[in-house]
Amino acid sequence: MWRSEDFIDYELLDASDGERLERWKDVILIRPDPQIIWHGRRNHPMWKNYSARYHRSKNGGGSWEFKNIKKNLLDEGWDISYKNLKFRVRPTGFKHTGVFPEQAVNWDFAIETISEAVKKRPVSVLNLFAYTGGATLACASAGASVCHVDASKGMVAWAKENATLSGLREAPVRYIVDDCKKFLEREIRRGHKYDALIMDPPSYGRGPSGELWRLEDDVDDLIALCSQVISDDALFVLVNSYTTGLSASTVGYLLELHFASKFGGRVEAQEIGIPVSTTGGTLPAGSSARWMKN
Repeated sequence: MWRSEDFIDYELLDASDGERLERWKDVILIRPDPQIIWHGRRNHPMWKNYSARYHRSKNGGGSWEFKNIKKNLLDEGWDISYKNLKFRVRPTGFKHTGVFPEQAVNWDFAIETISEAVKKRPVSVLNLFAYTGGATLACASAGASVCHVDASKGMVAWAKENATLSGLREAPVRYIVDDCKKFLEREIRRGHKYDALIMDPPSYGRGPSGELWRLEDDVDDLIALCSQVISDDALFVLVNSYTTGLSASTVGYLLELHFASKFGGRVEAQEIGIPVSTTGGTLPAGSSARWMKN
């Protein structure tokens, strides 16, 4: 398992009974997590002294209960850091905060790989389903030019906000609001190529005409399209999944089929996780697969 262990402003304090107890800088949040199936282990004092707690609704979605925090702080958000990157944390109506701390292990991989490559040549990165820009900022901070694509106008605006906080407002990042599959198809027709590609698709989504799609049904076609926009001097392809039916080995196999078998290189695939401070264990938080040309 690849563990994100270097976050200082984020800490998973404890996990039990379907919920995470988290410290986001000085704010303590409790949020639901379906991976947490064990019960009755709530010895940490912050379980009773949290700042805010997210309660799921039986009808979908949910709402925040505010305890030791002003509601305007949750509405406006607050800033956290990861190494040289900064992010605005803003709890949303769907329990998320705008940052997935487990992805720090992938940010570190991208930074290390790109930092070495840019000593010799320019590096271009395509970041699909780019959300609030964690991977975009990691790549840009390492010296790459980045094409950041997400279908949500609000998420792209949030990513630009994070870039400004990180001192990367003037970095060579192109922000695009678009359906990722349609964008890929246009890039193929235009003959555009990228030296690295990052993709973190949601489990479910809607196409440009409103049609519902599931990642398990479409991921093979999606990765096949990605293989057509990779340059001859490519560095890596990174695919992340939070979908239960797509294990690390499954996504790794897809990268073997579409990249390693065609372009050489090797594939690594692992679960990713976050250390739990109280127990010393690791909470699984999705999976990632990486194809590396060299």
